[in-house]
Amino acid sequence: MNTIEGINLFPSYTTMPKTVYFVGIGGIGMSALAQMLSSQGVQVAGSDREPSPVTELLEAKGITVNIGQKAEQVSADTEMVIYSDAVPPENPERTRAKEMSIPQCSYFEMLGKVSEGKRTVAIAGTHGKTTTTGMLAKVLQDAGVSPTAVVGSLVKDFGSNYLSGTSDIFVVEACEYRDHLLELAPQVLVITNLEWDHTDYFPSLSALQATFRKAIERIPEGGAIVTNPKDANIAPLLTETKARIIDYTKESSYTLRLVGEFNVMNARAAAAAARVVIPSISDAVITESLAAFEGTWRRFEYKGKTKNGADVYDDYAHHPTAVKATLEALRAKVKGRIIVAFHPHLYSRTRDLLAEFATAFSAADKVCIAPIYAAREKDDGSISSEILAEHIRSTGTDATAFGSFDAIKNVLGEAGEGDTIMTMGAGDIYKVADKIIV
Repeated sequence: MNTIEGINLFPSYTTMPKTVYFVGIGGIGMSALAQMLSSQGVQVAGSDREPSPVTELLEAKGITVNIGQKAEQVSADTEMVIYSDAVPPENPERTRAKEMSIPQCSYFEMLGKVSEGKRTVAIAGTHGKTTTTGMLAKVLQDAGVSPTAVVGSLVKDFGSNYLSGTSDIFVVEACEYRDHLLELAPQVLVITNLEWDHTDYFPSLSALQATFRKAIERIPEGGAIVTNPKDANIAPLLTETKARIIDYTKESSYTLRLVGEFNVMNARAAAAAARVVIPSISDAVITESLAAFEGTWRRFEYKGKTKNGADVYDDYAHHPTAVKATLEALRAKVKGRIIVAFHPHLYSRTRDLLAEFATAFSAADKVCIAPIYAAREKDDGSISSEILAEHIRSTGTDATAFGSFDAIKNVLGEAGEGDTIMTMGAGDIYKVADKIIV
């Protein structure tokens, strides 16, 4: 059997594919998987719509990245195409692969394949899973067990979203969207918290809970579920599990470089998971590792100052609970005005959680709202950034919708010394932060 670290990635092949093409290689998970296969000797190339820090990282590691997606970029010697969840079947490169009878596999299907045969620790939940995954990977690395990790952002401590390890421990950030979490078969499942999200797929909180219930019930008897069993949205899902339930809230609070009570909770979850993976791990290793953790790209990241002296931060928050918690942490940190540039992510999420979004910005003094990032959706006219701005204003917070990033950039340019700017959202609003700092 031709394998990567003992895992049969491509059972339909008599020899392991030598060339794999990634459609949407700039995606944070896709890019980590690309690095993983490349490090194992697979010839990897791919494409994305536009350059980003992630594509720059891949190119620095010798991986070919095509900007723009064209059929002819899928060469005749390609033996496997891996595609992002955001890439539809009619994509020209996927169409070309179909015409050439090249097998195709989604990112999450492949992630399930590479996790087979490993001691997998999957970190799931609505908020904090990226930071928790990065923290856990670092604690295990510092404990000397050399894990492999796939993280949903660039971890400053690793200089990448991928950590190459030599042991059979595989730490992976898991996503519940479209039940992708169920592609994995972890021995340890970490659930940071649970709220209704991905409303375009899950019509209700109960539908989302059903997916997590399935994931929980799949954990083997010798495995463990690390979570907050007192969480009202999680507790009902734990009744049928045969695995151990580890209450991460029983962990002590840790001193961190990162701000916010939410990061304290992330650290407690990471520490509890580390104790499951390495029962002999010392308190000192956990404490020192978490204290040194530098954080991840686009998670309360300080970017610098504008030419007028305003401080600039950037954050990935795109769910109202995360927005609110992040801005409250920022308010506790700074004294002057807080000006937020928010990029709503998905029409469905903005519409379905509109009431929650309306009150999420109360810690800010001014909110500039960009056009909604459509991603995989089409505008049905039921929601807009103007409607969101109107609802935020109704709660007493100054909010204005703008038609472009450039218009927002001009407004942010008026901020001065003592002001703090936060660009926020799951789209590419971070580019505004990059343009306004000096």
